Amino acid sequence: MEPGEGPGPLGLHGDEEIIEVVELGPPGPDDLAEEMEDVDFEDEGAEEPDAEAWDSEDDEGLEDGMEAQDDSEVTFSLHSASVFCVSLDPKTNTLAVTGGEDDKAFVWRVSDGELLFECSGHKDSVTCAGFSHDSVFVATGDMSGLIKVWRVDAKEEVWSFEVGDLEWMEWHPQAHVLLAGTADGNTWMWKIPSGDCKTFQGPACPATCGRILPDGKRAVVGYEDGTMRIWDLKQGTSLHVLKGQDGHQDPLTCVASNQDGSLIMTGSVDCHAKLVNSATGKVVCVFKMESVTPKAPIGEGEEAESNSVESLGFCNVMPLAAVGYLDGTLAIYDLSTQSLRHKCQHESGIVQLLWEESSAVVYTCSLDGAVRLWDARSGKMISEYRGHSAEILDFAVNKDASIVVTTSGDHQAKVFCVQRPDR
Repeated sequence: MEPGEGPGPLGLHGDEEIIEVVELGPPGPDDLAEEMEDVDFEDEGAEEPDAEAWDSEDDEGLEDGMEAQDDSEVTFSLHSASVFCVSLDPKTNTLAVTGGEDDKAFVWRVSDGELLFECSGHKDSVTCAGFSHDSVFVATGDMSGLIKVWRVDAKEEVWSFEVGDLEWMEWHPQAHVLLAGTADGNTWMWKIPSGDCKTFQGPACPATCGRILPDGKRAVVGYEDGTMRIWDLKQGTSLHVLKGQDGHQDPLTCVASNQDGSLIMTGSVDCHAKLVNSATGKVVCVFKMESVTPKAPIGEGEEAESNSVESLGFCNVMPLAAVGYLDGTLAIYDLSTQSLRHKCQHESGIVQLLWEESSAVVYTCSLDGAVRLWDARSGKMISEYRGHSAEILDFAVNKDASIVVTTSGDHQAKVFCVQRPDR
């Protein structure tokens, strides 16, 4: 489990002291901001919700064989199949959008689970959903490639577009601009609601993951062939390409950047996480999770079930990064020494991880249906929350780290209060 090859210790630009960057105002007179028209911020409507969709804690409807423990405060149960994705509105953190295998997406209130409106018209599983940086718009995307954008206060659709099979979708951090990656290798960018469009042509294989960098001018996109590209969003050109030995040997599964965008981390089915300098496009180091001795004997044919990186992210307040693996390992890496700091073991695979915005606490959700909070400094688990009767497929944490919203294969979304007096 040694970090791999790479040059010496890394300059961290002093960004450990920065606490809040996510919601900075307009990016100033940079090229991209000039290119993109402003849309007025408007207050969200305070209309009465259309319907209620929450259960009391007595109505868990648990599947056979699962424990009846439910630590959640609110259960949203309007979905009729697995719920794949969730996002919280960035401006107020009072609204959630969830999308599911039932071809439906809903915008609802986190406080009581009341439905605000349904994002109707999808004909395939809704796998991507998110709010614009100012919570004015919400976008929903389904597997077949139909993307819809809704104005939240008016509860009405303002734009839609159909691409190839959708792999991922993300809003720009400062503008009403939407980015999406598709199975044909293209990355699409639209101004909303005008629909002005630009495409970034990758290799002829799926664009499996992507992230707009904090400067708002570049995006990093990972591909199924193991390559990674950093794109200039204004020029439409590729600034850096990592391939061959610099790239991954298997499909990329996730990408992340640190708070000032100077570092990118990529994760792959090949079980490696690569740290990349975004300015030079050079690999700084490679974190390798070597195969560990299996806990139980593996039968013939099971050897093929290899490990993979499922999620990763940077801590904002310390030079740390977290990588979550399919075998249930949460690895905390020290970026200044490029070494493994802690290994936190889960009983089942990690689906996603998120850092608290202003502390060294990392959250994980896993296939065993639990959310866990870990202190990255000590490697110790702080707390664990249960309530789902199936695997958790996605989750979101609000800004002040007081609530977690989860979605699950049990057809439900749940809201957990995680702010405790002892923290």
